[in-house]
Amino acid sequence: MLLFLAFLIGIVAGLRAMMAPAAVAWGAALGWFDVSQTPLAFMGYRWTPWVFSLLAVVELITDQLPSTPSRKVPMQFSARIIMGALTGATIGASGASLAGGLIAGIVGAVVGTLGGAAARGKLAAAFGKDRPAALIEDAVAIIGALIIVGAV
Repeated sequence: MLLFLAFLIGIVAGLRAMMAPAAVAWGAALGWFDVSQTPLAFMGYRWTPWVFSLLAVVELITDQLPSTPSRKVPMQFSARIIMGALTGATIGASGASLAGGLIAGIVGAVVGTLGGAAARGKLAAAFGKDRPAALIEDAVAIIGALIIVGAV
């Protein structure tokens, strides 16, 4: 079950790179799951969720700007893969499966990045503009992250 949740949080990272670590860090810091005795213990430190939350808010704002590059360019894509790996590994580590969670998070991030881009493109075409599609994607990422972290 944890590897499936690691895959799902990777999908969230593919949608919004910083939403996944913000949610996972809050879960760890609030004691919803324990990573304190793992190499990823820093995800549960007092300031970690605040830092990732600030980055997530900045990402939500900058995603609305027309100058924001595609999530599929190398820099954006790699950030999503890294965040998927980090968050998947953190979820996996809570059940002694850090490596499995890392791999599941990476796969999820690739799926979320490519699938999210395709879905947003179709939604934007249906709406005739991108903003409603972006807001729906934001909502899916936020709600999905909360449900996933709550299930760990």
